[in-house]
Amino acid sequence: MFPGHDWQFRVRNQYLREFILLANEFGTGQVLWSMIWFFFFFIWIWILITVFADIFRSHDLGGMAKALWVIGVIILPYLGVFVYLIARGHKMHEHAIEAAQAQNAAATDYIRSAVGTASSPADELHRLADLKDRGVIDDAEFQIMKAKVIN
Repeated sequence: MFPGHDWQFRVRNQYLREFILLANEFGTGQVLWSMIWFFFFFIWIWILITVFADIFRSHDLGGMAKALWVIGVIILPYLGVFVYLIARGHKMHEHAIEAAQAQNAAATDYIRSAVGTASSPADELHRLADLKDRGVIDDAEFQIMKAKVIN
């Protein structure tokens, strides 16, 4: 070893001993306990986000009521969320159903617009006759397409 660098070796060695000692004390139970606390913290954050989202999407609450709920949840988070869930839990369920129905309707409208409107065979035959009258398709093409529509 180099003279004068002995203190660096001792500091590094002491750091390694403390790290090993810490890792040795951090047992399986402590890992499980940490995972449980992380799970509860994650669920708490999830509930807070859900409550805030419900406060802001509520059409039956006025602006002042929304502001009071937000202030209450921020100042007294556990009590505020607990009271909100008791007082307006049924409304949260109704809002979730309304949001799901709106999302379903939007998806259905998008799919219908992307695919095109499903028309009846009579509408298809009328469209084909119109194309034939305008000269876009000839009689042979009209008969082939008419057979596809009928079958």
